[in-house]
Amino acid sequence: MEEVDLHIDQYLYKAQNNLLRKNAAFRETHTFTVDTYEEFKEKIQQGFVLAHRDGTVETAEKIQAETSAIIRCIPFDQVEASGSEVPQGGKEGTCVLTGKPSKMRVIFARSY
Repeated sequence: MEEVDLHIDQYLYKAQNNLLRKNAAFRETHTFTVDTYEEFKEKIQQGFVLAHRDGTVETAEKIQAETSAIIRCIPFDQVEASGSEVPQGGKEGTCVLTGKPSKMRVIFARSY
């Protein structure tokens, strides 16, 4: 009984690390980078989507109405398809819905 707190700490540490590892693996295999709205609509059914958007509220609302997807976060560091990091601010592109200029990709996921 004297060392029960040590055993509990070790168990909780292992359990938390296991959950973190599983979550990271799931996120890695269920995050998709898309460049068209058709790709967006397909991949949003499977997990997270990194896509350019024009930054307007109207675009965000239309995407949500059509796909139930909302912006979850704006990543600090963007990664190109080649795997190399892009400096903070990301790589410019065009909005998947409107085709207007976009400064960076954001992460979308469906809301339920």
